[in-house]
Amino acid sequence: MEVPVVDLSGPSDRAAVELDRACSEVGFVQVVGHGLDGEIERAAWECARQFFDLPERDKLEVAIPPGDAYGYGPYRVERLASSLGVDTPPDLKETFSIGPAAAPPGLLADDPAAAFSFSPNRWPGALPEMEWIMRAYYDDLAGLVDRVLALMAAALGLDAGHFAPLTDRHTSALRLLRYPDLSGTPTEPGQLRAGAHSDYGTLTLLRQDDAPGGLEVLGADDRWIGVPAVKGAYVVNIGDALERWTNGRWRSTLHRVALPPANATGSTERQSLAFFHNANWDAVIDCLEPCRPADLADLPPPITAGRHLMEKFQRTQSDSPR
Repeated sequence: MEVPVVDLSGPSDRAAVELDRACSEVGFVQVVGHGLDGEIERAAWECARQFFDLPERDKLEVAIPPGDAYGYGPYRVERLASSLGVDTPPDLKETFSIGPAAAPPGLLADDPAAAFSFSPNRWPGALPEMEWIMRAYYDDLAGLVDRVLALMAAALGLDAGHFAPLTDRHTSALRLLRYPDLSGTPTEPGQLRAGAHSDYGTLTLLRQDDAPGGLEVLGADDRWIGVPAVKGAYVVNIGDALERWTNGRWRSTLHRVALPPANATGSTERQSLAFFHNANWDAVIDCLEPCRPADLADLPPPITAGRHLMEKFQRTQSDSPR
């Protein structure tokens, strides 16, 4: 199995067919020809590096408080495999997460639990330019997801704008990740840079580097397949919400971030930027009409996107002190 590459700059009908095939067979695809602003991409990548290079005290000033979603996640705090009920050692990474700028009017009054996805964003005083750089990048990535979802809707035989009213107040999160150099560092049995998991929302966009010890996808034959870094590409994968919306036509595939090989030479530090796109908090995830089976009793019950997201996220947090 390989993760296919789709050029979004070509004919839209061809891109829609290729995306549909990749999402059905693999659940992952790499997209090129996406047209994102290269200056903003480069600024975001460098700003992430500068943040993780800050002294620990500066990063801890913006640590995520218990019950919130955004800010700094210190090394060895998260356990992604826990979202699947698997008990593993903490993941070998540190993170910084950014969410929506503000909640839609009236939403928090209607459903106070939505405050989780609209937690305050925290910005380090030692890196004042970080807010505007990451806000610009967040908006660019959200625009790319809109374009991909329009192609996907067309692939299903739906109007290209089908997902727009379900995602126009999205609760997406941009996450910066650093996997520190592990040269000579002992690891615990079963420990990974990021444990095996599926993503929770609609789509994930990932920009990755080519450092050793990277993204792996579980194939239909239960073998882990590496996803190489393709110049200029974003890895796109289906999340649990979109799998549920399509009644399994598109696969939310298990993936992980592996340890570097034992024979790796030089630094094994790795960086990536991930945009976890989620539908509107109150959007109802129910099977799309073109994907409905003859026996509706086989369908899972509808669920709101917000409740689904919150329950998944809270299961990934370890008991390690922040």
